Amino acid sequence: MANLLEQLRRYTTVVADTGDFQTMEKFKPTDATTNPSLITAAAQLPQYQALVDDVLLGARKELGDAAPVEKVANLAFQRLAVAFGRKILAIVPGRVSTEVDARLSYDTDATIQQARAIIKQYDAVGVGREHILIKIASTWEGIRAAEVLEKEGIHCNLTLLFGMHQAVACAEAKVTLISPFVGRILDWYKKDTGKDYVGADDPGVQSVTTIYNYYKKFGYKTQVMGASFRNIGEITELAGCDLLTISPQLLAELESTERELPRKLDPANAASLKIERIPMDKADFERMHAADRMAHEKLQEGIEGFSAALVKLEGILAARITEIEGVHAAV
Repeated sequence: MANLLEQLRRYTTVVADTGDFQTMEKFKPTDATTNPSLITAAAQLPQYQALVDDVLLGARKELGDAAPVEKVANLAFQRLAVAFGRKILAIVPGRVSTEVDARLSYDTDATIQQARAIIKQYDAVGVGREHILIKIASTWEGIRAAEVLEKEGIHCNLTLLFGMHQAVACAEAKVTLISPFVGRILDWYKKDTGKDYVGADDPGVQSVTTIYNYYKKFGYKTQVMGASFRNIGEITELAGCDLLTISPQLLAELESTERELPRKLDPANAASLKIERIPMDKADFERMHAADRMAHEKLQEGIEGFSAALVKLEGILAARITEIEGVHAAV
């Protein structure tokens, strides 16, 4: 019998949720996605020190000797995300998601500008736009930025998605892909209710299932990529979802487990469901977001968490460029 990972690939595009190149080489996902926390962790590993140092020295050269280390570190973060993306694309055949600074999540214009800058870097080294997804938080402002970018041929992955209002707004904006956070939804409900949830009762699984069926029922082209899993039970309940981005630990568990994996999500089934369209403009979005306590809290928490990871990464990079320049000065 085939293992769960092999069977899952029959229904779903498997994406690696990691910044570790060796893991990607082992599991051979179609796509890969990273976030500031993953890049921060990877940047501290010895095997990536040379890559980090090259990026830092390039940022220093670009800004000049007079630029403060904090400014060099900020530019280096932007360059590092693309450097990791290029390395990832040497391994995976599909797409990599590169994230806009989470601190810009409520600024449409600044998000657009940084997304264009990221694409410009990829364009400069000959990486086609079909291989890049710009990762943006699913705020109203982020969704509006993605709508503009998609019209320019810049494909977007809307992340930190917890509520149906976010999903509908993304589909109406014709974004390429959304990333509903299954495990973080589960975390919130377990804490709020004190209950445990298993299988199809998992509220994160239910959220993605509802979004998937809505999209397929009404023929939206936006793809659904379940993310942030806590166990393989959540993954098997979403077999058939367009894409699933999975951590190395859970990829290994899927690979080592043998049992039948039936398809749970299917466009043909969705077409037969009785589902009503949900109107969506800014007022609808804000009303639904205010009413959805889980989505409201988890979106803000996610933005704050990714922003904190960026601050930490910039601190690490600033310390490293100071160290490098101290060595060069001593020589």
